[in-house]
Amino acid sequence: MNIQSNQFLSIEQLKDQYLSESNKRTVQTSGNASFQSVLDRIGNVSTQGSELKFSKHASARLATRDITLDHTQLDRLQDGVTRADAKGIKDSLMIMDELAFIVNVPSGTVITAMDSTESNEQVFTNIDGAVIV
Repeated sequence: MNIQSNQFLSIEQLKDQYLSESNKRTVQTSGNASFQSVLDRIGNVSTQGSELKFSKHASARLATRDITLDHTQLDRLQDGVTRADAKGIKDSLMIMDELAFIVNVPSGTVITAMDSTESNEQVFTNIDGAVIV
């Protein structure tokens, strides 16, 4: 564009173009809802207190290894995620009973699972912390 030929729109022209009544969007409000309740509703909150998730890989590993977890064990894993999050751990090894889990802490997602007979080497990589639950 040639600046000297004055081919730019003025602020007034832009204001009229973008802020006219026909271009205004309607924003729905939720009455007296607090900011936190709005965040909770749309899911933009921390993983603390949220439900533990299992990746497709972890779910497949649990099924093929015939590993089932009861509610107490799931609660212990969630507690481990909360504790790891408090320490700033991003990818954690969680050891529980005779089982080992790799968990992505920020997303609260179990990445993989194995029992004690599975890993001959018992070497875990790409973790930055471990929690015994």
